Amino acid sequence: MIRIANAPCSWGVIERTFEDDRAYDYARVIDEMQQTGFAGTELGDWGFMPTDPAELRAELARRNLSLIASWVTAVLIDPHGHADSADRAVRAARLLADVAGSSPLLVVGDNLFAYEARNKIVGRVQPADSMTNEQWQVFVDGVQHIARRVREEAGLRTVFHPHCSTWIEAPHEIDKLLELTDPELVGLCLDTGHYRFGGGDPVEAVHRHADRIWHVHFKDCHPDVAAQARREKWEYNFAVGKGLFCELGKGEVDFPAVLHALGDINYEGWVVIEQDVLPSMGTPKEAAQRNRDYLRSIGI
Repeated sequence: MIRIANAPCSWGVIERTFEDDRAYDYARVIDEMQQTGFAGTELGDWGFMPTDPAELRAELARRNLSLIASWVTAVLIDPHGHADSADRAVRAARLLADVAGSSPLLVVGDNLFAYEARNKIVGRVQPADSMTNEQWQVFVDGVQHIARRVREEAGLRTVFHPHCSTWIEAPHEIDKLLELTDPELVGLCLDTGHYRFGGGDPVEAVHRHADRIWHVHFKDCHPDVAAQARREKWEYNFAVGKGLFCELGKGEVDFPAVLHALGDINYEGWVVIEQDVLPSMGTPKEAAQRNRDYLRSIGI
């Protein structure tokens, strides 16, 4: 059975996409998650929620929310960043395990917005834009080093989250990462919005990577904004600010078909909403409610 969660970034407190983010402490965010009908949450940036396991467990239990995952940004193309990235991943994974046992996942992603060359070609990545063979080896070593430490030191599984404006964005890059990583060690967090803007079909991706999809993020992608972003060569944050990732059901991701595909592969994990909230959309709570209502309208 698929369960529905949200993430603190939908309240603008991680990527700072909402103008009134300072008003949103963790208590308000998880209150509003519970009020809008979500059953779980991701951790958010380290320190946003309590880092004491007992305190965090109590806060979530009070709202009947499950703690399901934590995103950790990693420096992967530079081998000198692997150790620190793994330390931060293990820190988050231990908190997840202390609060919720062995079921949560550690979500690792490449260093966001750190590579200007990649930021300038979002939505338009070609094979020639990808890493060299040597860089691929370093990158994969970093991912697997993190995943091994998370498994050995916290007992949790790790999924990789492809993300626009990083070294793993386009479908051909995702394919290669999965080919080069141990399928027992590294899973895939399929983000429908990033996958679509990166040039792929999320429905096809579900079938293509059925055995590797351990976690799913639902994000929509507005076709007109995406086309303009590609045509005018917008950088990532500018495109997001123009509404690239619209509310669910208002873009080109076919969510009923995605859900059908997830059923075909017997996916039984969490689906997490990630909504980049803009001031024109109202409050994060309003956007969260509309997204939850949309998912109910299509059967979940």
